[in-house]
Amino acid sequence: MRPSLPATAAAAVMALAACRGAQTSDAIVASGHVEATDVRLSTKVAGRLASMDVREGDAVSAGQLLARIDTTDLELALRQARAERDQAAAELRLRLAGYRQEDIAELEAQIRATRADLDAAERDLQRMQGLFDRGSGTEKLRDDARTRRDVGAARLQAQQQSLARLQAGFRVVEKDAARARLAALEARIAQLEQQVADATITSPAGGVVTEKIAEAGELLQVGSPVCVLTRLDDAWLNVYVSEPDLGRVRLGQQAEVVTDDGQRRQGKVSFIASRAEFTPKNVQTKEDRVKLVFGVKVEIPNPEGLLKPGLPADATIRAGAAAAK
Repeated sequence: MRPSLPATAAAAVMALAACRGAQTSDAIVASGHVEATDVRLSTKVAGRLASMDVREGDAVSAGQLLARIDTTDLELALRQARAERDQAAAELRLRLAGYRQEDIAELEAQIRATRADLDAAERDLQRMQGLFDRGSGTEKLRDDARTRRDVGAARLQAQQQSLARLQAGFRVVEKDAARARLAALEARIAQLEQQVADATITSPAGGVVTEKIAEAGELLQVGSPVCVLTRLDDAWLNVYVSEPDLGRVRLGQQAEVVTDDGQRRQGKVSFIASRAEFTPKNVQTKEDRVKLVFGVKVEIPNPEGLLKPGLPADATIRAGAAAAK
């Protein structure tokens, strides 16, 4: 007995549905938007923005000049610090070398002259004392002679101490102080040189300038943003998976990403959220927005930079298919 036509059609539909279910039972299809790493570039030194050498949309390479801060004040401070460094270095050399022999010889000659004057003053005092004892001299003449003798003796003692200091050279603490001052100025110079280098802002990696925040002529503080660089080579697709499908998603699984404009990429699952959240509001229907889902990140190779942030795309995650190492 031949089955009726409606029964045959129903059986065919059921068979087709079963076939499709078998083909897609290992696949999870999710939608999302392409994202990329944004690098917010800021100035490390304060000053006037001398030039902004890129525009929004410009593709830049690693190390390319993006902007420059005026370094006039830094250059002047650097010149002053270098002059002070040279003076401190000369003072250190002087302390390490000690006093000149010419200075020592000159002081020795002064000591000999002072000793001769002291001997003459001592003889004058003895003569005045003799005259006073015999009643031929006055007390004033004797006291004046004693004063000259005492002044000469004090001068000789001071010169001898100075000679000992010259012969011994500078003290260790004086040498250490000179070294410390030179080291402090060297550190100051290194700091200023680094600030001059930091006044040139370069790109840390290849990418596209997606936002220009500052303009030439603006006064910027330390940490003021200059521009935003988007690294298109570091792109991914953020999708959301329902709780029933989450158990079939694993890190490293392969995923085929297809954008609305037909671009295809082979990616892999690199992140699975540990907490559920409501579907983002950019999802079209209200019914989907109130569902609890888990965020999944799919890494996408984008060396040519054709995938742009915000581009909608679908990801087909093959359950049980791990990415090739």
